[in-house]
Amino acid sequence: MNITFLGATKTVTGSNFLVEAAGKKFLVDCGMYQGQAKDEMENEEPFLYDVQDIDFMLLTHAHIDHSGRIPKLYNEGYRGPVYATKATCELCGIMLPDSGHIQEQENEWKNKKRKRKGQKTLPPLYTAEDAIKCLEIFRPVKYDEIIDIDENIHVRFNDAGHMLGSSVIEIWVKEEGKITKTVFTGDLGNNNIPLLSEPTMIEDADYLVMESTYGDRLHVDTENKAELFLNIVAETIEKGGTVVIPSFAVGRTQEILYELNLIKLEKMKDPKFRREYEILMKTPVYVDSPLAISATEVFKNNEEIFDEETQKIIESGDNPLEFPGLKFTKTADESKALNESTEASIIISASGMCEVGRIKHHLKHNIWNPNSCILFVGYQAPGTLGRKIVDGAKTVKIFGEEFSVNARVEYIEGYSGHADQQWLLNFIYSFIKKPKHIFLVHGEPNGQLVLKDKIIENTGIGVTIPDFGEKYTLDDNLKVDKVYDDPMDKKYLRLEVLERIQTLQEEIEDMKNIIQEDFLKTETDDKSITRINERVKELEKRIVEIIENREDNK
Repeated sequence: MNITFLGATKTVTGSNFLVEAAGKKFLVDCGMYQGQAKDEMENEEPFLYDVQDIDFMLLTHAHIDHSGRIPKLYNEGYRGPVYATKATCELCGIMLPDSGHIQEQENEWKNKKRKRKGQKTLPPLYTAEDAIKCLEIFRPVKYDEIIDIDENIHVRFNDAGHMLGSSVIEIWVKEEGKITKTVFTGDLGNNNIPLLSEPTMIEDADYLVMESTYGDRLHVDTENKAELFLNIVAETIEKGGTVVIPSFAVGRTQEILYELNLIKLEKMKDPKFRREYEILMKTPVYVDSPLAISATEVFKNNEEIFDEETQKIIESGDNPLEFPGLKFTKTADESKALNESTEASIIISASGMCEVGRIKHHLKHNIWNPNSCILFVGYQAPGTLGRKIVDGAKTVKIFGEEFSVNARVEYIEGYSGHADQQWLLNFIYSFIKKPKHIFLVHGEPNGQLVLKDKIIENTGIGVTIPDFGEKYTLDDNLKVDKVYDDPMDKKYLRLEVLERIQTLQEEIEDMKNIIQEDFLKTETDDKSITRINERVKELEKRIVEIIENREDNK
């Protein structure tokens, strides 16, 4: 049995693993890269395997960084089955067409720029229609049932507690009379995510491929997150500001709605809590995302996999996803009207990392306002607008315009859908028969190294952090080959050159302003001006040399 790691290697997006076993080739996940522009360029690259050779696919969950390239796979001729839970299939039914729509919109904008430069226009990665077509190959399965792919390969989907329908997948492979069991965690959830059951603990495995998003961190204030949320909201509303919550349309949004509904059951005897709750109940809460609206309906259609506490609330007649003051905005005009209103409100809008969608308009209208608050409730990937804001940027660019970050910025980690370091370790501790070896994926390098050391220190199990394109033979020798080079490596070098030129351009503009303001004043001595002039001439000469060398190298 071999595993080739073709995504989510030392990064948190683009999950894609090729497994070769018992005469079959199959994929676990086929996700998009998200975040910085150079990461997203990966999505355009050809698959490093012949899609016609793939027999089937196992999908851990519906998030786009795990499912987003399935339409591309389909467009290139793949017609094998995609096995996933019923809820995952239904969520992909709305998320993949939405992703296709975003691809079309972004491509239209890029093509306008290409036309202005006289360049050839290009098609989108895939369209919404392409995404709808690929849904025909999805095959819904139930939790806890063993599925016989053939006589030698059997799989079981277990609840991962990360989002509705998310799965930890067990795979049994029989080769040469020997059975090898490998477990793919997908994304593991916290043990206290609203609506969802705790992640299923697995009894045994030979090999474990595990996510490591929060490998070096512990979530703080998880028990008090509802109270903290209420406090932030009340303080902002009392100042007449708007609470803008960049939220993943599927998962975090529904959990926040659940928390808002549940708050009324807690601490109502506390005068401060009661006053803040009354403020909240008088405040309109807008869910400004058509995708989130559709996803909320999918949640309602899959109440049987909610945790026991939620099911009891539903049985009592209380809908945990609805409460007074909740409003859904479906059209673009309704969305625009939110920013024209002067009333204090809460706006929950996608995308959760602030890269695309309606959230950017809400940030544009609120991030400069000291009375407003930008409240983050989910992981922010490096390079994203959301990460820049969380990391304390003083100014950010939105739609090409620079804005000062004057709004209050808060991040409640307790709402994260990913297990922290302790729960990742607990997942490993829970195995009765421990894995022989663990592969860490879906994490940032520093966090992975910290988690690797923790695992080895506490369990003695061997741990590998794979590089892109490495193929591992799952046997006692654990042979590894570098089968594929990352096709983006060379492009990264080109992108670095472009980024340096962009930086140089900005520095030249700064230099121009400084010279105009300081050195060209009448009191500046001639010797200083002559020295600057010589340096500018030298820079000009270097630029001409670069251009001439380019012509010679053609």
